[in-house]
Amino acid sequence: MSMNKSETQALIDEVLDVFPEVAKADRAKHVSVNDPSGTSSKCITSNRKSLPGVMTVRGCAYAGSKGVVWGPVKDMIHISHGPVGCGQYSRAGRRNYYTGTTGVDSFGTMNFTTDFQERDIVFGGDKKLSAAIDELEGLFPLSKGYSVQSECPVGLIGDDIEAVSKIKGEDIGKTIVPVRCEGFRGVSQSLGHHIANDTIRDHVLDKSDDIEFETTPYDVAIIGDYNIGGDAWSSRIILEDMGLRVIAQWSGDGTLPEMEKTPKAKLNLVHCYRSMNYIVRHMEEHHGVPWVEYNLFGPTKIEESMRKIAEYFDDTIKAKTEETIARYREQWQAVIDKYRPRLTGKKVMLYVGGLRPRHIIGAYEDLGMEIVGAGYEFAHNDDYVKTTPELKEATLLFDDASSYELEAYVKKLNPDLVGSGVKEKYVFQKMGFPFRQMHSWDYSGPYHGVDGFAIFARDMDLTINNPCWSKMTPPWLQEESTLLAETA
Repeated sequence: MSMNKSETQALIDEVLDVFPEVAKADRAKHVSVNDPSGTSSKCITSNRKSLPGVMTVRGCAYAGSKGVVWGPVKDMIHISHGPVGCGQYSRAGRRNYYTGTTGVDSFGTMNFTTDFQERDIVFGGDKKLSAAIDELEGLFPLSKGYSVQSECPVGLIGDDIEAVSKIKGEDIGKTIVPVRCEGFRGVSQSLGHHIANDTIRDHVLDKSDDIEFETTPYDVAIIGDYNIGGDAWSSRIILEDMGLRVIAQWSGDGTLPEMEKTPKAKLNLVHCYRSMNYIVRHMEEHHGVPWVEYNLFGPTKIEESMRKIAEYFDDTIKAKTEETIARYREQWQAVIDKYRPRLTGKKVMLYVGGLRPRHIIGAYEDLGMEIVGAGYEFAHNDDYVKTTPELKEATLLFDDASSYELEAYVKKLNPDLVGSGVKEKYVFQKMGFPFRQMHSWDYSGPYHGVDGFAIFARDMDLTINNPCWSKMTPPWLQEESTLLAETA
């Protein structure tokens, strides 16, 4: 049974009561009881520094730039300028699918690093960066360009990556983008998105006026889809069935030439608003390209988004859109008929970054499931403004939750499914809660589009209705004699 507002508030008070008074007062600002009228979104604090000493699952600015925005651009080489660890950790972690031959014309799953050592901290890494570009240019001549993703030490010692990028770019005749995305910048990966967007504006889109490109009235660009598990490909199917022509997609399976010609599009379609709203606003102001958010998770949102996009075009597109929706309905109704009886009434708690705490609500509800708690890792207030109307009244809302809070909320809400990131996955599985990794689809996907909805429904069914969960007992609930026997 769903909780009412007073019950949800009592839950929040109980969970936060463990903190000292100052910490409790601070964390109370980041947790709220949902009010679909919009009151709760104004009351929840977001995009603030995490509390020192309280574990957070946020990423850093480098993660936002290298791991999200720039990293999936497949025909460029992305150099992690600094120690090897950050580059290795961010390499191929999000399953950004791409077509091409790795190491020849595509480089998305490769790790390029200047591998800082102690002497580089003392004497600087500019010469090492310059040498790395020379070496890479000899090894991979078909690359279209480079980005230099600076790690924390680079910002501390003051390497001039802008000067190196400019000199080497002129030397080899390719675009080299310096990105000041040192991990310590900002409060989370969100500032890394913004910094990366600004470098796209300054080093990529400034070339668009010089590009000759034959346009059509139906040209669109997919912005902020990282093709996790093939999501962007599923989205393209829908858009092309509507009669539109996708001239660019970034950054999943994206290329530098596509990015350069994006200002020629008639409409920019924004999937991940949090990571790419900055650049589409720039294109609207300086290139006259309108933009619109869309959501292709689940039938309800697919229909809604298709019609919203079609409104920007003529009656030909609108008519074709309705024909396409009618055809799709037969496909997704079969999925609903199969899986909804097995999933109706199941409760879900979500804690993800970017846009998913609001975007995937409709897909769960299409299958008869209920969201009982939702939170973001690095949202801004406008994300909560868009989220609260999607959730039922009295749903628990939380921002930048600590590991303790997440575990406490799960124990109190007792959801049938937890959807979060890899850092949380094994904790909740050991607690006996069905779990889906909703950052990169737990090695599955796509989840976008019509074909993606079928995979999404199947995966939720396989997870929730797996009999293994009833066989698991968390270690802290096992009898001491059982634990001794297992460890003997």
